[in-house]
Amino acid sequence: MKVQRVRIRYGVSADARHLSQRDLVDAWQHACEQGELPLAYSEGKRPSPHISIAAPLPQGVTSTCELLDFYLTDHLSPTEVLRRLSEHLPCGIQPFAAHEVGLNAPSLQSQVRVAEYIVKASGADTGAVRKAIAGALSARTLPSEYKRETRVKGYDLRPLILDLRLQDSEGGPTVVMRLRAEAERSARADQVAIMLGLPEDAAIERTALEIEEVPVVLLAYRRSGETGA
Repeated sequence: MKVQRVRIRYGVSADARHLSQRDLVDAWQHACEQGELPLAYSEGKRPSPHISIAAPLPQGVTSTCELLDFYLTDHLSPTEVLRRLSEHLPCGIQPFAAHEVGLNAPSLQSQVRVAEYIVKASGADTGAVRKAIAGALSARTLPSEYKRETRVKGYDLRPLILDLRLQDSEGGPTVVMRLRAEAERSARADQVAIMLGLPEDAAIERTALEIEEVPVVLLAYRRSGETGA
């Protein structure tokens, strides 16, 4: 029985950037079990832990702002949760903070709206990158393709790009990306980097995830409207 929902903010450094989302979930499950946290599981023949990550982090990308929710069957203080987890997470995954979230709040994935990234393109020509950014922002459409295993999906990248900014830095230009990160409308920073002509080995870091936290009063109002409809 779920009695508590805990949200963790954590980072993924270069030592763990090779991990897939499945690997990350497994790492958190292992840390919960080793730390003897009362993790809640689904019912059925193959029970799975109630762990959810806010937005998939592409392999090869580091982050300082990841969010994860999990449910417990008994109450623990966020400080105690953080202490137990920190002792059992693999190198490269670092929890920064923990706080309790309402059990009936919307799912974490449904609340994510925007992701921000910093892309360091060492050795790239600043002028060419500036021109590519200007062209992307002024374009009406940016046809692109997303490849997954044997499937290729075409889509328009332009409405998924909210802002692109160029920062001068030592060793080459740095691009700041502000991209949509909703469940059904999401842009990958690596795809945007390819579109801008940045080097394949450009270092990409996710620096912010913006979520829409709906006040409890508003949620109650919406539910009452649905009930009365």
